[in-house]
Amino acid sequence: MIKEAMILAAGFGKRVRPLTLNYPKPLLKIGNETLLSNTLKFLEQFGIKKVIINVHYLSEQIIDYIKKNNFNLTINIVKEEKNILETGGGVLNAINHFSNNAFLIINPDTIWNFHYLNELKLMKKLFFEKKMSCFLLLVNKKKSFDISLKGDFSLKNILVNRIGELNYIYTGLQIIEPGVFANIKEKVFSINKIWDNLIENNKLFGLESKNDFLHVSTLDIYNQLLERKLNVK
Repeated sequence: MIKEAMILAAGFGKRVRPLTLNYPKPLLKIGNETLLSNTLKFLEQFGIKKVIINVHYLSEQIIDYIKKNNFNLTINIVKEEKNILETGGGVLNAINHFSNNAFLIINPDTIWNFHYLNELKLMKKLFFEKKMSCFLLLVNKKKSFDISLKGDFSLKNILVNRIGELNYIYTGLQIIEPGVFANIKEKVFSINKIWDNLIENNKLFGLESKNDFLHVSTLDIYNQLLERKLNVK
C-alpha cells in the first residue's frame, strides 16, 4: 500500500519570472486550479492519505494557501529555513515525517490528470511485485509539449540508464523506498544522486507514460498552456 506522498514545492521558479517574483510557482493557475491544488487532488484520487510539502521560497504564501483551502488529506508542511536543500536534500530533510513504507514523490509543475492514474496503479503493482527501490514515470521527449526539453534517460524494458539514446524525460512522479537515503551524508543534494547510485547497480526502473507531457517549464510554455484553456481534472 502507498498512502503517503511528498510534493516538492521549495523552488524559486526562476524560469517563469516575472510571475514568480511575487508568487511561488506552485500557486500559478492552469484553468481554475493552481498547480498545487491540481497535484493534491490527483494524489487524493489515487488514494493518498498523507502529504508532506516542502517549502522555502515565498513559503508563507503556500502555508496560508493550505490553511485557507480544504483538501481531504492530512497535509504537513516542512519549511527549509535558511537554505534551499535541492530535491534530494528536501526529501531527506522530511524523511522522518514518513513511515518506513514506500511513498510517492511528485512535482507540481506537471499538469496531472486522471489519465495518469492507471499508469500510477501499474507502477505500484510492479514496484511491489519486483521489490524495487525506486520506480520513475518517464515519457518519450516526442510527447513533450515543450519541444526544447532534452532527454535525461534511456529505457530498455523497465531498466533505466544514462547511456545510449537519452530519449526519456522524467515526468515528475516516482515511487521510492526511504531506505535509499540511508547512507547519504550531505544535506544539500539533487535526487539525481540517488538515481545515479541506483543506476550503477542496475536498480533504477522506469515506466513509459503514454500521456502527452504538459509541464510548466518556462514562462513561454506557461503562456502557451494558458492559451489552450486546459480543463484540468
